Amino acid sequence: MQKTIFITGASSGVGKAAAMMFQSNGWKVIATMRSPEKETELTVLENVTVLKLDVSEPVQIRELVAEVLAEFTVDVVLNNAGYGLIGIFEAFEDAQLIRQIDTNLLGVIRVTKEFTPYFRQRQQGMFINVSSMVGLFGFPTSSVYVATKFAIDGFSESIAYELANFGVQVKIIAPGGITTDFAGRSLDTAGHEAYEKLSAKVMEGYSPENARLFSTAEEIAGTIYEAANDGKVQLRYIAGRDAEAIIGERTEIGSEAHYQKLRSKFVF
Repeated sequence: MQKTIFITGASSGVGKAAAMMFQSNGWKVIATMRSPEKETELTVLENVTVLKLDVSEPVQIRELVAEVLAEFTVDVVLNNAGYGLIGIFEAFEDAQLIRQIDTNLLGVIRVTKEFTPYFRQRQQGMFINVSSMVGLFGFPTSSVYVATKFAIDGFSESIAYELANFGVQVKIIAPGGITTDFAGRSLDTAGHEAYEKLSAKVMEGYSPENARLFSTAEEIAGTIYEAANDGKVQLRYIAGRDAEAIIGERTEIGSEAHYQKLRSKFVF
């Protein structure tokens, strides 16, 4: 029987790659995005429905999910929409903080809440929530972004317990670096002259040498597809060579030792 996946943030990057991967493997895809009128690739694919959705708009979410469920039988919800607020915490404006939390965290919570009664009543379904490897450890110049990813991880694990008795699974995808246009398209920044040395040090991590370890959007989409189809009761999927190496080391040496190691790189 053909399955259906509902995807947020499908206009580019991992979201679009996931939409194309599931479609190419015979799934129906409901690809949502803020500006569907600009989409040209997904709209020509068979079994793909492109719809408008801004995850920071609760009423729009509620109405769209109701419309979708009146027409489709949804099997998987992929909460992918988000953007990066990168910079020095002291320099962020309140509007930036609100937008980051509203989109990255509350967007996931709102979409999940609208689908939960449906999955519970069906006694089946799956939420796949895209977090990050920095949903498992802190990192300088990413404080509020990291906070949203930590929160997604904790939220996902918590509701996984609640929904398990109803046959509903929750899975977390934790990617490392991704070679997409994220920096140019989905990034907000803030700098502070007092932290210039620290910011420069952090930027070294995005050198061409280190970027070779980053994953493509298609590779992360592959991990998402695996999570949706592997039949495992598995919560977290670490995606990407860099993420696997860093999380592997953190697990091996412990969180405190890992903190001390990172601290030694960024304290001058």
